[in-house]
Amino acid sequence: MSKTPLFDDFSSVSSKEWKQKIQVDLKGADYNETLVWESLEGIKVRPFYHADDKVHTTRNLTNISGWHVGQSVFADNAKAANTKAKEALARGAEVLCFIIPSEKVAISDILAGISPVKTKVYIAFQFLSANYVKAVLDFVGDAHENLYLNIDLIGNLARTGNWYFNLERDHDELNVILNYKNQNSLCVDVSLYQNAGANRTQQLAYALAQANEYLNHMLNKGGASTLTFKIAVDTNYFFEIAKLRALRLLYATLAKEYGVVESCHIIAVPTRRNKTLYDYNTNMLRTTTECMAAVLGGADTIVNLPYDAIYHKENEFGERIALNQLLLLKNESYFDKVDNAADGTYYIENLTNQLAEKALVLFKSIESSGGFLKQLKAHTIQRKIQESAKKEQALFNAGEEVLVGTNKFVNENDRMKDTIEQYPFLKTNARKTLIQPILEKRLAEVVEQKRLADE
Repeated sequence: MSKTPLFDDFSSVSSKEWKQKIQVDLKGADYNETLVWESLEGIKVRPFYHADDKVHTTRNLTNISGWHVGQSVFADNAKAANTKAKEALARGAEVLCFIIPSEKVAISDILAGISPVKTKVYIAFQFLSANYVKAVLDFVGDAHENLYLNIDLIGNLARTGNWYFNLERDHDELNVILNYKNQNSLCVDVSLYQNAGANRTQQLAYALAQANEYLNHMLNKGGASTLTFKIAVDTNYFFEIAKLRALRLLYATLAKEYGVVESCHIIAVPTRRNKTLYDYNTNMLRTTTECMAAVLGGADTIVNLPYDAIYHKENEFGERIALNQLLLLKNESYFDKVDNAADGTYYIENLTNQLAEKALVLFKSIESSGGFLKQLKAHTIQRKIQESAKKEQALFNAGEEVLVGTNKFVNENDRMKDTIEQYPFLKTNARKTLIQPILEKRLAEVVEQKRLADE
């Protein structure tokens, strides 16, 4: 058997030589007009990427084998939420994400028989109370490392237009909570910006700017907390993988300036923006792609969205299917067996670098203009998101942004009016707010409202 290396007779081909060959094959057609397209972020995507494009980073941007399957539980009724949580754990969920709407719901009832030592627990509070947080920490005890409080004052202001109480009292409550020394107290809910129509550069820059507000506050108060980012993921597979990787890179750069832990915690959820009322089963395909992107992008926990979540109330079937999608990815597709699978992929690494660079420029612009809160109060953030959302909406209306079953390959015989259990469209309630709230809206809403009216 010959010991001569197999490929010694083949010389390497440079990026320039590949491009020259492509231009010859185009027979006079313009390379840029024919093969290069531009994303909403202004990133020009080329038809091929080469080792010449590789961006070297020594930082670990993903950790696939560490991701967890999450289950969301709305805890308006403590005992019912407890039962649902236990059933989810029995079916394979590894992390529980409780949404608690009121102080009247006792944490001891919600977590009865559930060990925070064995199971990570995320809590999203729809209120702000240092006393309630103290009760949660007391109940959890030594397992506080597995508890994520996900408190987001600025996110609540952006979403509702108001503080929980007022600026001073909200921060007083936060300071008390930070004094409890729980390492996982604060969250930046970036999903709001994505679901409202912000592009990826904006999402990353706003996430970083909001994180900067919290880090600056904690530094002044002498506290410390590992930040959690809640990220919404859409079906642009490679861009979303790169988005999560870019977030870790950007946060590490920011945290280093503050001298705090440079790693962050990411919980990923599928976006609602591209989900549809008609041909609703396509939502399962969308969420599968989105969950895969979240895994490869390096999310720590992924909570799936049931295919019928926008028009059905909570139901066992939809939630079981959503959980099983994640279990299939983890246990049958082996998405937990390899760390850093995206490393060395020239295209993804190039996208990661470009998104990070563009987001950093926007972040610096926000900071030089007074910071995230100032721009939020001036309605600059809201206006920029609206501008981005209008561009994406225009692409959908023109059929360039395709949602199968809604603006392409439409089944005209679909009937949905009699199956809707909850209002699936943007709700607006007239009320007094300090600032203009950022509103989440799906791309297909206008089309769907017209189809419902015509049924």
